[in-house]
Amino acid sequence: MKKTVFSIIVLLPTFAFSQRITGKINQNGDALSYVEVIAVKDKSKQTTISDEKGNYTLKLLENGNYNIKLVQDGAEISTVDVLVNGDIKQNFFIDKKQEQQIEGVTVTAKKRLIERKADRLIFNISNSIASQGMDGVEALSNTPQIKVDENTGISMVGKSGIAVMINERMLNLSGDELIKYLKSIRSENIERIEVITAPPAKYEAQGNSGLINIVLKKNQNLGWNGSLTTSLLQTTYFGFSNSASINYQNEKLRSSLKLRQYDSQKHSYENYKIVGADGLASSDDRRDFWNGAGINLSLDYELNKKSSIGLVYDYGFGDSGMDITNTSDYFQNGNYTNTLSTHAEHRNKNKQNTISAYYDIKFGKLNNKLSITGNYFSNTPKSNIDFTTVNNLGGSFVIKTPSELNYKIYSGQADLTLPYTFAKTEAGIKFTNFDNDSDIKYERLTDGNYITDPLRSNLFKYNEKNYAAYVSMEKQLTEKWSVKAGLRYEYSMINGNSVSSDQRTENSYGKFFPTAYLTYKANENNTFNLNYSKRINRPGFRAINPFRWYTNINSYYSGNPALSPSINHNFELSYLYKGKFSASAYFQRELDAFSQVVTLEGQDKTSNFYNFFNKNSTGISLSYSDTFFKFWEANYSADFSYMKTQVFATDAASRKGNSASFNIQNNFSLRKDKTIQFFMNYWFRLPSSLGNTYSYYVGNFTSGIKLNMMNKDLQMNIYVSDIFRQAKSHGEIYYQDSTHYFDNYYDGRNLTVSLTYNFGNKKVKGADRNVKFDEKNRAN
Repeated sequence: MKKTVFSIIVLLPTFAFSQRITGKINQNGDALSYVEVIAVKDKSKQTTISDEKGNYTLKLLENGNYNIKLVQDGAEISTVDVLVNGDIKQNFFIDKKQEQQIEGVTVTAKKRLIERKADRLIFNISNSIASQGMDGVEALSNTPQIKVDENTGISMVGKSGIAVMINERMLNLSGDELIKYLKSIRSENIERIEVITAPPAKYEAQGNSGLINIVLKKNQNLGWNGSLTTSLLQTTYFGFSNSASINYQNEKLRSSLKLRQYDSQKHSYENYKIVGADGLASSDDRRDFWNGAGINLSLDYELNKKSSIGLVYDYGFGDSGMDITNTSDYFQNGNYTNTLSTHAEHRNKNKQNTISAYYDIKFGKLNNKLSITGNYFSNTPKSNIDFTTVNNLGGSFVIKTPSELNYKIYSGQADLTLPYTFAKTEAGIKFTNFDNDSDIKYERLTDGNYITDPLRSNLFKYNEKNYAAYVSMEKQLTEKWSVKAGLRYEYSMINGNSVSSDQRTENSYGKFFPTAYLTYKANENNTFNLNYSKRINRPGFRAINPFRWYTNINSYYSGNPALSPSINHNFELSYLYKGKFSASAYFQRELDAFSQVVTLEGQDKTSNFYNFFNKNSTGISLSYSDTFFKFWEANYSADFSYMKTQVFATDAASRKGNSASFNIQNNFSLRKDKTIQFFMNYWFRLPSSLGNTYSYYVGNFTSGIKLNMMNKDLQMNIYVSDIFRQAKSHGEIYYQDSTHYFDNYYDGRNLTVSLTYNFGNKKVKGADRNVKFDEKNRAN
């Protein structure tokens, strides 16, 4: 009986519709897909979207006179008045030539560079001349509120982390592998980039992070296409990378194969100084190197008009390492006491496997959608750190620290979309299991043999289970007002066991994570948005593993198994004007936050993770994009923030202060056909306070040219990054009894030459459908 009542309640909105308009949308004989169909009567309206073959079905509440509009990419392409009395059929035939003539006369027919939706800012990269002829990483660097750095990775204004999706599916890569994969995507295949500063309830609540959704272009052409890219990089050393992409599509199957390979190295230095009762002056001269390859295969097969299955497989492997020469001078009350000289060789081998499979089915008259997804990820890095330390008395210590790590993540989820007319509803469930086994040894050379030190070795086992469920609704209240709200619940069970030290950690907790969005579109030129989200920041595996990573006999990094997650409350008010100027003001409250704390006792320097502060952050982000004189495209942005920390544990000092950064991008087309372009980009941050850290001025001036040849099938980019060598990481860290100074540079100045050749049918759509696997970045 209960099941019957529930079915009636769910299906009741469907039965409320008594009339239907069906038809097909064609353009010059070809089906026109993903067009919004809007029926307006009096002050009410119903909408739907045409499918991949141009078919649409629009359900109406009552008979009468309706105005039917077709909207594509924000522009109205057709309109007709229709008298509805029962079910009718209405086909549309769009003349492409007429549409182009209208675009040439009216401004509204052209898609705006920046758009705003309830939960995201949209950068229409296909409308940006400056963003063409480059890879996915470079395209992201042109996107408002996004910063790309080869050393620190991809970041978002006001966020401590980032995750990347393609076509609303989480990209199953992170760290260096993410960068390498995005470099294999060409900007010509990207329709738009969506910046989601407050992720809605359907996404994981993990991390004080934002989301980037890269939407690839869609079309109906069948056949093959592909691209080959090679890049040469000159820093202090020479490096290179290669990638290849092959796509095939027929009536049922979409497939994409991507290959990547890289081999690079750089010269870095790190200087760290501690001034206090116990003092240290440490200097690292370092050579970093890495090489590897990877493959990504995506398959999507249409079983019938209502259902499809897909598979994504990614395999990556590589070797990396560092050769480090370190000199550490120690002091007591300003008086010199000792010097340790260390030469270390870091060698790492890494293999990653990701398998994701999904099944999508549409059902019901409203095309309700159910998506079921399963994921598996494994990461098995093996490393060995060999170092020899000599003190000022001639004493020598020879150490080996071999380690084997094994990360495994399983997850399964189901997502349901119910596009009712009164509100678009989404709901879903998810289960995730994390396993982390770490076996790390500390061996010292004694009398010609390596003897294991049990007090400095560790066997660590960790398991975490997460259960989640969510529901969200989105409603167009009036022509100007829309609202979206969601609620997610996550329950976690944690079990950690350090076998060597017999230290166990058990914990379980459940929390609700609400999200809410309110949008007001005053007119075509002015849009306002207010949103709130609550999120959780769980520590990564390395942050909770109690093993010590030694850099010399007295210095090590360690994790803390007692570390707790932090909670973040995020508020944001944003404004968009004419698709050119955007502004957002935000406030964030982070509770029980964790970070690394460096301490020095005598000659023992340790770095460990602790929950030790609360933080309030307030900021304003501004961006402006426009084209002048038809050949000059400019993208300018500025970010201002004020931060205050309250330390409740450790001897870190509570701090407050300001931060300001600016990004200036200019792209000049030197020919009318835009086959030769010259660009100058400059990013810089003024001296700023972040947490208990004060950072000095940092900048990066990059300039170069882009050439399109062979009817734009061959593209060449030549540019120099960090021309003035300003991309340093240097500043001060404040503690109650000491001040720490750092001055680091990671070979940021480099010359890059890249060539890309596109072949085959240029309009083929690659599969590139990646599934949500948000948790994977915690394993790196």
